[in-house]
Amino acid sequence: MKIKLVCAFVICLLSTTLFGGNDPIRIGVVGLTHTHVHWIFNSDSRPEFEIVGVVEPNRELAQRYADQYQFSMDKVFNTIEELIEAKSPDAVTAFGTIYDHLKIVEVCAPLGIHVMVEKPLAVSLKHARKMEKLAKTHGIHLLTNYETTWYPTNHKAYDIIKNDTLIGDLRKIIVRDGHKGPKKIGVDKEFLEWLTDPDLNGGGAITDFGCYGANLLTWIMDGKKPNSVMAVTAQQQPENNPKVDDEAIIILNYDKMIGIIQASWNWPIGRKDMEVYGVKGVIYADNRNDLRTRVSMGYDSYDEEQYQMEERESPYDDPFVYFAAIINKKIEVPPFSLSSLENNTIVVEILEAAKKSAKSGKLIALKK
Repeated sequence: MKIKLVCAFVICLLSTTLFGGNDPIRIGVVGLTHTHVHWIFNSDSRPEFEIVGVVEPNRELAQRYADQYQFSMDKVFNTIEELIEAKSPDAVTAFGTIYDHLKIVEVCAPLGIHVMVEKPLAVSLKHARKMEKLAKTHGIHLLTNYETTWYPTNHKAYDIIKNDTLIGDLRKIIVRDGHKGPKKIGVDKEFLEWLTDPDLNGGGAITDFGCYGANLLTWIMDGKKPNSVMAVTAQQQPENNPKVDDEAIIILNYDKMIGIIQASWNWPIGRKDMEVYGVKGVIYADNRNDLRTRVSMGYDSYDEEQYQMEERESPYDDPFVYFAAIINKKIEVPPFSLSSLENNTIVVEILEAAKKSAKSGKLIALKK
């Protein structure tokens, strides 16, 4: 009997050591002005994490969310420091301005509290570098969340690029993201106030939607930076976006490939899609679940395959379940993967170069 108990204890200990604990990760939600925050509240039924508190000084806004998602206003705090003192979270998720991301990491990193921010990582490379240093110094996970990270089609495209000769060597990737514009689609007033502010958001469409393409291209290119960045921006809705651009085209020049990012608040129909061109064929990741491949059969004829992708398996189907699995050491963040700090620091570097290029009209070379 004693031998059996010892064996059971050893197995339990090994399981905990190798695969991490099974307790729900305690998450604090910092900010409610970014309407992507609905995502974590809608995922709160997942057993891998629990929301222990919310930081939002705007009591009227907090009450709206409390009413919608049936949580007590006793869980709402005015500052992140108050939340930490009262609830001792393992991690926080940031749903406020992009400018606030640095402050959140400055508070959390020294306390060993992990952080996930909504895209992009930071408003500037200066902020991103400070955040990177804090995360590495204090050993926390600092992840960035994008909607497109969880698209099965993007992962299928990646698998074809890396593990198949179907389309051949890469030559061009086009990523298109955007919608009619924040005001036209009716975002909440609290969101609109900072989303169209060049300081709080870091830019307009070039930041809001340019980051998606930079993130995907950095992933596909295994963390290799483009040699140079060229960008043009425009303001087609000055009445709605008076302080920022609402149209951006960014060209990334790699050794043997071109990346084209089309970020817009002027698409008549909202979109998040990607086209990957090789020397033999092309991949169309049309949306979250629909993907097509075409292989050249001559001048303009082709052989086409169509895929209807199912959702990915847990924990790769939800950002907050993924975050919990990382913290619990059940999985690791691969270098330069979509959520990784390495990838998203490069994203900010690309966006900063793009803004400089658009302002100066010049091509901007990136430091290797």
